[in-house]
Amino acid sequence: MTSSSAQKVKIYTKDPCPYCVRAIQLLENLEIAYEEIDLTDKEEEIDRIKRETGWRTVPIILINDKVIGGYTDLKALQDSGELAKLLS
Repeated sequence: MTSSSAQKVKIYTKDPCPYCVRAIQLLENLEIAYEEIDLTDKEEEIDRIKRETGWRTVPIILINDKVIGGYTDLKALQDSGELAKLLS
């Protein structure tokens, strides 16, 4: 997980979660540094994060403490070129 980016990418995951795996693979393929917070078997923590972010499913991905959504949202940002702008 190396990147010249100083921006903060945080991803909340749990197991099993195929979209969490896809999101992490995408970040790693793009060499974007990230912090993974594994919420497996932490239902109270999951509920707290969902309340704080307003996001209902995992993964919950934040860039600079701003919720960007889940895997499909991350992929859409990458496909549109917006992800690079958010990280620059």
